[in-house]
Amino acid sequence: MIEVEPSAAAERPEARPPQARSRRLMAMLIGLGLACVAVGIVAFIESRAGSNNSSGIHPAGLDAIIQTPAMPKPNFTLTDTAGQPYNLTAQTNGDVTLLYFGYTHCPDICPTTMADIALGLQKVSPAVRAHIKVVFVTTDPARDTPSVIKTWLDAFNKTFIGLTGTTAQITAAEASVGMPPATVEPLGNGNYSVDHAAWVIAFTPDNQAHAIYPAGLDTPTVWGHDLPRLVDYAA
Repeated sequence: MIEVEPSAAAERPEARPPQARSRRLMAMLIGLGLACVAVGIVAFIESRAGSNNSSGIHPAGLDAIIQTPAMPKPNFTLTDTAGQPYNLTAQTNGDVTLLYFGYTHCPDICPTTMADIALGLQKVSPAVRAHIKVVFVTTDPARDTPSVIKTWLDAFNKTFIGLTGTTAQITAAEASVGMPPATVEPLGNGNYSVDHAAWVIAFTPDNQAHAIYPAGLDTPTVWGHDLPRLVDYAA
């Protein structure tokens, strides 16, 4: 396991209207130098908030951005690190599924997110861990081959599932959960970074996403608190 100190931005979301939470998240993330991430998260929260789409404190006591109504788990198929087709709906059915889009060359948010989830899993019982699937979808298929993804994920937790596909397939997968498409930012000399949405979508055993965990709010402590509640969630 890679051990990363919990993020300094570990304050839990309060029960506020979506617009207030959006402004709070925007200020926090801009303060961390993550303006592009902030814009994506705020757009996502406010677009899904629609008309009174958020209910504040979740009845299960989750420390997350709560989505009401819930978002159905998308039915996309990508390629796993063994080179086999992986259908998200079929192969995670009945389990808590933490879905994240990122890339292995990411210098900060992606490894921190994976490390925080891995540390959070250490805080819960084996019975809870048995019902959790972490699914990482690359936003950089050109560099993130199946073997590269597997090696990277195994450094955090060998049960983490890595998926790749064509750029078109990944863009469609992002769109299926309301995420903006990842974009390439040239750095010179043939190098580049990838701007992508930076939050974990948590699907409960009913195959619905009731909770979103933006970057900076998904600490090991939050995961240790929420994972058992996600596993036990009943609509």
